Amino acid sequence: MKKTLFSLLAILLMFSCKSPEARKPVTQRSGDYINESIERNKKIVAAEEEQIMKIIEEDSTREYLSSPNGFWYYYNTKDTASTVTPQFGDVVEFDYDLRTLDGRAIYSDEEIPVQSYAMDKEKLFSGLREGLKLMKEGETVTFLFPSHKAFGYYGDKKRIGTDVPVISTVTLKKITQENNNQNN
Repeated sequence: MKKTLFSLLAILLMFSCKSPEARKPVTQRSGDYINESIERNKKIVAAEEEQIMKIIEEDSTREYLSSPNGFWYYYNTKDTASTVTPQFGDVVEFDYDLRTLDGRAIYSDEEIPVQSYAMDKEKLFSGLREGLKLMKEGETVTFLFPSHKAFGYYGDKKRIGTDVPVISTVTLKKITQENNNQNN
């Protein structure tokens, strides 16, 4: 009797165990939110680029260049003799300011101390990081960054709000090449 009861109990346990089944979500989301967000961001980028293009069209005194990285710039001071630009790991010293597209100061260069930055090894907003790679020691360049190349949706949580395009004048004071770059 004990054997039969034990066998019956073992068979019952064997068949009562099954692998867990995935439950279906109570609510299903379509891609509507993501699609709406994409469309909203496309409109923001288009509006910001339109503002920047208007500034460029109205300023006939400067030669603006378009970066393949999605921003525009012009040289205030250009070095035509040097060919050295910062590479990965080089340490650059620079100062800069940040202004709105209509020229109002957000942060002046007096408020921002001279920065020391190891290229692509430290955190820096993408437009400025990419802009520094275009510069040579001693040059001053003014960049026009759409918000997605500056501080984007989050801003800087201080003076720069959501989706604010900026103008920044940057002076590259010094490039200290990383040891393995000096041979290049």
